[in-house]
Amino acid sequence: MKRFEGTSIAITESKSGSERVFLSRVDFTARCHSQMEKEERALRKNLFVILAIVALFASSQIVSAQDSLYKRLGGYDALAAVTDKFIARLATDKQLGRFFVGASDDSKKRIRQLLLDQLCAATGGPCVYLGRDMKTAHKGLGITESDWDIGIRHLVATLDEFKVPKREKDEVLSALSTLKKDIVEK
Repeated sequence: MKRFEGTSIAITESKSGSERVFLSRVDFTARCHSQMEKEERALRKNLFVILAIVALFASSQIVSAQDSLYKRLGGYDALAAVTDKFIARLATDKQLGRFFVGASDDSKKRIRQLLLDQLCAATGGPCVYLGRDMKTAHKGLGITESDWDIGIRHLVATLDEFKVPKREKDEVLSALSTLKKDIVEK
């Protein structure tokens, strides 16, 4: 058995020639305690970082929820009222009414709900849009640039009727403009 100066480490050699290292109980306990202190400090540091990130995320969520377009527009009921009025305008328009001809009452209700869900989700509300993508949903309808422009005019008139402020109206129109390429075919 070999002892090293200043430590309580002992190395013994077995009959097979392999060595075993032994630490005294005092050294082992001190080393474990030291390692535990390091891990505890690291854990506290990591916990602090995690808590700081969670607090930052939570505060940003509160601010964004308060300032979401969905909230500023008045929430679900306000969006439903705008959707209903907007669809009524589209369906009674001489040029756009053709898109609603032959649709059953049930189909019209489904169109209304899909439009409402999409508007709700797009403005930061709690809804989930489960409909098809815009390109697939409008393929074959032959929607023209003129149809698009008339639809936008009806939307603006509807938003004006509900006295939607300019900032919110511009945000809605900006979001909608990104869909144009998938809706207009001609």
